Amino acid sequence: MDYETVSAADFGASLRGLGLNILVRDVIAQADFLSVVFNMKAHRVSGDFAIMTYDDQVFQLHNDGTYHSHPLPSLLPEAGARGGGAQFHLFATDPDVAASKADAHGGHILQEPTNKPHGLREACILCANGYACVPSRALTSEERNAE
Repeated sequence: MDYETVSAADFGASLRGLGLNILVRDVIAQADFLSVVFNMKAHRVSGDFAIMTYDDQVFQLHNDGTYHSHPLPSLLPEAGARGGGAQFHLFATDPDVAASKADAHGGHILQEPTNKPHGLREACILCANGYACVPSRALTSEERNAE
């Protein structure tokens, strides 16, 4: 599918399985953050909407205003973090690389890259909308043996 030219109706009809749609204050800024820090690809970026791809996964960003007749925006805070409790695990992103880019692009590092006992090296980075992004990679055999 060509995400740059697909119609909204054809794109919507193509979606299957589990879908992820993130409501944000600024679609363009969020798409830029995800692209630069986590090497995601942004398609059809506008003030209202973007199609995002990460590895072979597809998800959407929507501006709050696009949900004008939906009840969800009434639950969102006017200011501050809105993603409390949500974590987006990004298993194909090196946490050291992502952490090195986060601050310069509006991110806040909650946890520096750390080797975890469950076999992953992870960081926890908040985006400007307050969603926790967790870039991860498998520990090398040397890192596992050092534990």
